[in-house]
This record gives sequence, structure tokens and C-alpha cells, in this order.
Amino acid sequence: MTQAPIRIALVGLGKIARDQHLPALAADPRFDLVAVADPAASLPNVPSFASLEALLGSGIALDAVSLCTPPHGRERIAIAAIAAGLHVMAEKPPAATLSAAEAMAAAAQAKGTTLFAAWHSREAGAVAPARAWLADKRIDRFEIIWAEDIRRWHPGQDWILAAGGFGVFDPGINALSIATAILPAPILVERATMTVPADRAAPLTADLALSSGAAAGTAAFDFERSGEQRWDIAVETEAGTLGIGSGGAALTLDGATRSFPDAEYPRLYARFADLIAERASEVDLAPLRLVADAFLLAERRTGPPFAW
Repeated sequence: MTQAPIRIALVGLGKIARDQHLPALAADPRFDLVAVADPAASLPNVPSFASLEALLGSGIALDAVSLCTPPHGRERIAIAAIAAGLHVMAEKPPAATLSAAEAMAAAAQAKGTTLFAAWHSREAGAVAPARAWLADKRIDRFEIIWAEDIRRWHPGQDWILAAGGFGVFDPGINALSIATAILPAPILVERATMTVPADRAAPLTADLALSSGAAAGTAAFDFERSGEQRWDIAVETEAGTLGIGSGGAALTLDGATRSFPDAEYPRLYARFADLIAERASEVDLAPLRLVADAFLLAERRTGPPFAW
């Protein structure tokens, strides 16, 4: 018997929703986009509402929501959706704090609905083969360089540099989501420094000293990168160095590089559909915990004011 499509709504219709979520949903027959909720945006030919509350009050039949709002305050939206019996997928990071993310997970468990904390970079093509290759290796050292231009990738998005917006950790948490997925031992933050613009609340740069088992590691995050954009991880082992490039779209081993097509968001929605069918949740908070630890330990420096 053919399974009916999952009736889903997008909550938040910003750049990531338009660039990634809409195409992924359109290509997946297991989902039917039946509504959107955003106070400042709408879609033609799709019922649009200013808030989740307005959508829930409309009477539109709904099975799930995908949350593409900024992380600060997202737990209130998620918990309202869960209370209505809906399955929830949350963009990374799932919430602005560990306590909020844990409250979301507890609500889903109590209600028996699915909560999926969707770390999209873990679905990049290089991640699974990297994890498999490293599983039985001795890790000697690892290095993360995640450097991109906020003005190019997040133009005018002031919320990213506000309190709860994560600053450079908005992209940097993608690197941490990959690292926590591929390294066999847990990662710890040993030391951190970050630079916050004088007129903003979140950092533009951060440098971390890390460890994973006996291996030492570093992470350099830069949100004002001009020229070449870099999303790279290198892991040195007794058997050679593994490199992940282009945010997970390239894998280098023994001097040979393999490239992968971009399929992160289609894979996320495929996983969400499977979790719904299994009535299961997937809420790994390891990347968010590392960001929280970095903020707790960091030596903060004040940088010049930031202007778009």
C-alpha cells in the first residue's frame, strides 16, 4: 500500500529555507509542503501565515514542521508544534542553548513525536567514508579551518551577530558537527579566544585548542574571510593524513581527492521521513555542547565595529 505523503510546513522562510529546504522538499515524494509560517515572507500558491500559532489555528491538516528560524527562541516554536502532535525537524543548531534543546527533546519524548536535530554538514558525501576510515586509526593531530565571508553568505542577517546568534559559530558549528561525527573519541575544548565587534554581541573570529583522546587539535573560525573561502578539516594518523575539503564535498586520502555531489538536504529529509516512520527521535547535542564550552572558556577580545 502506498504511504500517504507527510504533510509538512516550513516555519521560517529565509535564505536557507529558500536555497535548500524548498528544493529538497520539492524533490521528495514522501513530503507534501502544505503551508509556510513567517511574519515577513510567503510563497505563491502555498497557504502562508505570520506564525505557527496562526497556522495551527487555521485547520490545515499537518503532520510535521521544519524549523528554519534563528535558534534563539526556537524552543518555544518547537514545543508548541510538539504539543500539537507534530513531528519536528530543526535546522542547526537545534536551539540557542543546551537547556532549550534538552527541553525540546523531553517534550518530544513525552508526546511520542519525532524530533530531529538536523546537522546538515554530517550528510556531506565525505563524512561517512571519513568516519569509516578513521574508526580503527590512531589519531595524532587534527586541524579545522572554517573561514567564510559573512557578507557573502549571510547578507544583512543581523541576528547572527546578536546575542544567541552564534556569530562565527553559525558556520563553525558545521565543522564541529563533522568532527564529532568522524573522530572516534569525544572532543573537548581546552582553550578558546574570540573577537567580538564593539557594536555586536557575537564573535566574528574564534580560535580553539581541542583534544580528542590523546590527539591535540585546533580550530580556526573566521567570518570575515576575503578571497578563497575555506571549509577544511585535516586529521593526521599513523596511516597518513585524511583531508575533508569544501565543507565535506571532497575527501583526500593518499594524495587522491574524491569529490561528491551536494545532497545534504535531500538526505536530511530522507532521514526525517525514516525517523517519523520509526516514531523515533535523533537529537545529538555534541556540536552545540562544544560551542557552549567555547563560550564558557573563551578569552574575549573587542574588535572594531562591524558594518555590512
